[in-house]
Amino acid sequence: MKVVILAGGRGTRISEESDLKPKPMIEIGGAPILWHIMKYYSSFGYHEFIICCGYKGHLIKEYFADYYLYRSDVTFDFSAENRMTVHQNVAEPWKVTLVDTGLNTQTGARVKRVHDYVGDEPFMLTYGDGVSDVDLSALLRQHKESGNEVTITGVQPGGRFGVMEIAGQTVTGFREKAREDGGWINGGFMVVEPKIFDILDEDEDCILERQPMETLAAEGRLGVYKHTGFWQCMDTQRDKIWLEARWRENTAPWKVW
Repeated sequence: MKVVILAGGRGTRISEESDLKPKPMIEIGGAPILWHIMKYYSSFGYHEFIICCGYKGHLIKEYFADYYLYRSDVTFDFSAENRMTVHQNVAEPWKVTLVDTGLNTQTGARVKRVHDYVGDEPFMLTYGDGVSDVDLSALLRQHKESGNEVTITGVQPGGRFGVMEIAGQTVTGFREKAREDGGWINGGFMVVEPKIFDILDEDEDCILERQPMETLAAEGRLGVYKHTGFWQCMDTQRDKIWLEARWRENTAPWKVW
């Protein structure tokens, strides 16, 4: 099963770093948060990734083009044959497709624009700025049993996000801005059936979390996997510092590899 990662946004709330690089390339422990997300999926056996690029997407492409240089020791010998030798080459079992989905494109249109790379098969979908210790195997199992078109991982981070209305394992609607009331939000880490492409539009204003998901919720086709464990998005500089501290102290819950 392929993993689609939304990595095209500007990250305006963390502009201290996103002015220079796309948000998914902001580093935690010396590696982009995008790398952490991919390592997590890979630990569950998902090795094929489709990255939806946009803002400064060329930096993501450059990172993967030179990945073995970033992750390995290397000797440049200019004295003889102008030769490069890679030592202890670190290779991942990954196939990575990087797709330019547009600079100002919204999430729904980004997903629609990678349809040809995904194909007509179920896929994983998540955001390029959040890490978690969600059980992806249990998530997929619930999705298959439910028959829903999309299953979202629901998390409870606090009161600064819009929340989902839930009945059992089904999303029935959305409401704005929880106020520390235990509301569930969309934490990414979704499983999606290919029928989603029928209700997505390539127009750059198509927002996945608005009309498409609201339609699925109204029709009872949007499921939720309730995750009560660790989840954290890197929305602000404060979030980055907190995640960096977890990595440095070797207490990062998402590091399962």
